[in-house]
Amino acid sequence: MRKFINLFLLPFIISPIIFPLHVKAEQVTVQPKIMVVPFVKDGEDIRTVLEEDADKRIVLTKVKEAFDSRGFTTVDFLGKLKASSIQSGMSEEQQSDLKSMIIASSGADIYVDTEMIINRSSSGNAVKVILTAYDISTGGSLSNKVGDSGKFYTEDLGRLGSKAIESCADDFLNVMQMKFNDMVQNGKSLNMTIGFDEESKFNMNSEMGDEMLTLADLIEIWLEENAHQGNFHIQGTTATKMIVDDVRIPLKDSKGNNFTVAAFGREFVKFARKYGLKITRNVVNNSLIITIS
Repeated sequence: MRKFINLFLLPFIISPIIFPLHVKAEQVTVQPKIMVVPFVKDGEDIRTVLEEDADKRIVLTKVKEAFDSRGFTTVDFLGKLKASSIQSGMSEEQQSDLKSMIIASSGADIYVDTEMIINRSSSGNAVKVILTAYDISTGGSLSNKVGDSGKFYTEDLGRLGSKAIESCADDFLNVMQMKFNDMVQNGKSLNMTIGFDEESKFNMNSEMGDEMLTLADLIEIWLEENAHQGNFHIQGTTATKMIVDDVRIPLKDSKGNNFTVAAFGREFVKFARKYGLKITRNVVNNSLIITIS
């Protein structure tokens, strides 16, 4: 009888040990905030494109709804466009860059460029939708998919657009979420090129600071201290140039805002000033270009 009781109690004795292991295995997924935007060609006015093409507006809305239905937080681009009160006083150059201005001020983590291609034929009409996701702060591509509605005898292009979106939405979002998860854990990747102008009296072998280290060594130490989790890779260094083909920066700053390539550049400016260096910096997509005078 005593042995029976011990065997009966054994699962209850073990279960408190097993249960926490299952709890620890669960991971919380951080989802990005997404803005769906229309694809426009160079020189096209985004407001004119949307005002004159109801089908593009429908497709844009359907892409947003597809993301909403899967639990993602989205920012309404059309709403931001309509609510913008700065349009009337803008120059032509500013108006043409209105899309970029709205994206930059959206508060989103990712924007999804949405292009609709209509194919008409005697055997039916079809719509293709090209979706490309970009990290707002670096411009790096995260996911791209092409959805196809298939051919139907209909002029309801909005409905065909919806079918095209549904054909690729899950795969598109899965890849995008995977890339975003990697950024949350390991930081965002950018490229960094550091060079000198022709009049500069410095080069990578110039010795500086109290310890008289070379500039190349000082930059490498700075990268170790400022790259996210110290993750960076230097492709090569010569006397006149250093190419950092992958340096990781955090997803967010201390205030919870997107940490941008420009913000990383500002930190490098502070470093350069300590050694009496004057620099110019340019940001091109996810590349930071530093020139030392």
